[in-house]
Amino acid sequence: MTRTSKTARSFPALTVAMAAGLALVATAPATAQDEDTEETAEESKEPTKGEKRLARMLEGRVAGEPTSCIRNMPTDRMRTIDKTAYVFGRGNTIYVQRTTRPENIDDRDTLVTRRFGGGTQLCRQDLATTIDPVTRIFSGAVLFEDFVPYTRVKEDQDG
Repeated sequence: MTRTSKTARSFPALTVAMAAGLALVATAPATAQDEDTEETAEESKEPTKGEKRLARMLEGRVAGEPTSCIRNMPTDRMRTIDKTAYVFGRGNTIYVQRTTRPENIDDRDTLVTRRFGGGTQLCRQDLATTIDPVTRIFSGAVLFEDFVPYTRVKEDQDG
């Protein structure tokens, strides 16, 4: 005599659904290959609105060596580019922070940073969160990567 669980006796459709789920798991490797193909297709897509906006900001600038900390005073400018990056500073050098998950950047949220040790530096290990500006409710955590400086290139006067 085989033993049937109470759930299987009470819900025969559930047992069939579970078996169908196992069949889907068995075909997962083929599906994973399809997902890889989709990711490659996504990479070849046209740049997003945010990427285009960032490219306009970086026109005439050259990327420098990434740095783990930047000087950031409360009066310094910070811009949020939806699903792309945070941009700090103004003038000749600006710093781009793409974070570990740039797709989660929402330009409607407010970025709140808590700096370790205080001071005027914003660093890779500082805790940053986002809050909804209307409800003031926590909306996410931000994990910074290195800050990439972009410096305006001076045009050659002779040429």
